[in-house]
Amino acid sequence: MSRRVVRQSKFRHVFGQAAKADQAYEDIRVSKVTWDSSFCAVNPKFLAIIVEAGGGGAFIVLPLAKVWQIPDYTPMRNITEPIITLEGHSKRVGILSWHPTARNVLLSAGGDNVIIIWNVGTGEVLLSLDDMHPDVIHSVCWNSNGSLLATTCKDKTLRIIDPRKGQVVAERFAAHEGMRPMRAVFTRQGHIFTTGFTRMSQRELGLWDPNNFEEPVALQEMDTSNGVLLPFYDPDSSIVYLCGKGDSSIRYFEITDEPPFVHYLNTFSSKEPQRGMGFMPKRGLDVSKCEIARFYKLHERKCEPIIMTVPRKSDLFQDDLYPDTPGPEPALEADEWLSGQDAEPVLISLRDGYVPPKHRELRVTKRNILDLRPPSGPRRSQSASDAPLSQQHTLETLLEEIKALRERVQAQEQRITALENMLCELVDGTD
Repeated sequence: MSRRVVRQSKFRHVFGQAAKADQAYEDIRVSKVTWDSSFCAVNPKFLAIIVEAGGGGAFIVLPLAKVWQIPDYTPMRNITEPIITLEGHSKRVGILSWHPTARNVLLSAGGDNVIIIWNVGTGEVLLSLDDMHPDVIHSVCWNSNGSLLATTCKDKTLRIIDPRKGQVVAERFAAHEGMRPMRAVFTRQGHIFTTGFTRMSQRELGLWDPNNFEEPVALQEMDTSNGVLLPFYDPDSSIVYLCGKGDSSIRYFEITDEPPFVHYLNTFSSKEPQRGMGFMPKRGLDVSKCEIARFYKLHERKCEPIIMTVPRKSDLFQDDLYPDTPGPEPALEADEWLSGQDAEPVLISLRDGYVPPKHRELRVTKRNILDLRPPSGPRRSQSASDAPLSQQHTLETLLEEIKALRERVQAQEQRITALENMLCELVDGTD
């Protein structure tokens, strides 16, 4: 009589639970655009959701703490005005992805089949990859140190690209044979995890070694559905969560070095279908409750948090669940990365929980083309008033000055009003 051996894994009993109703975000008109996007992004402080609006392009940003503060000073700039505008695509942009280790480096991909990599701090185009994709780009993913890109395209080709060399270093045609959109993400081991469709429209997942694209490391059929599977990968636990557009479930798998390499763990199911999904970075989780993942599920008119936990009896910090994880600080500057340097993410410990810094402003340096020309006459010395505003004052100093000026104006208005009243009394007495 044979005995079935159960695979040992600390994530076998991960379970999901929807947050209570008072923790959901109500009355949000989620976008009805048919683009296969998650429509949601989240970090430890804010939740951003693409909302329905005429002309498109609108989004709402909500604080996770749900506490609104109305400032008692005049804002420095209207929040509808961007701090910087990046212009370069000829059609709408559907993909944005920050570089994992370099400061202010942002990737964008649009309907013009072009990938542009920007330095957001200066507004400059660092790289433009405009001759690699003959059709619409479905997904783009950086590897862990940002040296390579994995892209999927409507032409059914999975590509590995070195953006700084402008070269396709590996490619695989028809990783999934179906015509529906395919998605790809890098794993911690450097493999590529993909989701797509078979020729018979069954949803399928795959695991690939970019050094040998001839045969998949793993290939599994799942079910028959039209919803595109959006993969969310956690490199700390090597768990990938699959959220199908229009599904009412989240399926999750553990990727290991043992056959069959992609191991099914469990499924979280709910009653209502999801319009999109946001995935919280590991540093935004509650380690005291053994929370290993948190999703923000978009409904038609609300956003609902879903929490994934590993049951543990101990209240102590669980080292095996929370290895050091990438933090918010960059390891490189934009020009260092562009020159060819690579660096792994700067890791932080979650032992005492992560507290987001109060102020992490994006610093923008707007370059004038006149500054690049040699001076035609004697160059005058630069005074403090000629320096950029960001170098003269910090944000806090400016806000204090504005507040003081406002108080001074109010005091002067009160004084003027008092003097006018006295003048009126004197005039009335003379009459």
